Amino acid sequence: MPAVTESDVLSALKQCYDPEIPVNIVDLGLIYGVQFQPASQPDADDKQDVTIEMTLTAQGCPEHVNISAQVKARLEQLPGIRNASVNIVWNPPWGPERLSPEARTQLGIDA
Repeated sequence: MPAVTESDVLSALKQCYDPEIPVNIVDLGLIYGVQFQPASQPDADDKQDVTIEMTLTAQGCPEHVNISAQVKARLEQLPGIRNASVNIVWNPPWGPERLSPEARTQLGIDA
């Protein structure tokens, strides 16, 4: 089975949304890092574990549990991923400068 790449992970995460903002979490700039590890169990059929470092648009975001669960579930659907972990980090803080050009267009923000 071919290894899952960072590009595969980011593409999958473009299907995950903050329920309060109609833009996917990748274009919002919420994903800070993708790290792969060999699967933790010897019978893993060459599957990998993946850890995502991400932030949210605000520290008090009431949807943090739901967004984390959505990310984990989506990644564990990828062939080649055995387990996914999500670490919420606050440094560096998220700001609108992290928005992709696509997100700026969707939100009507001039570049």
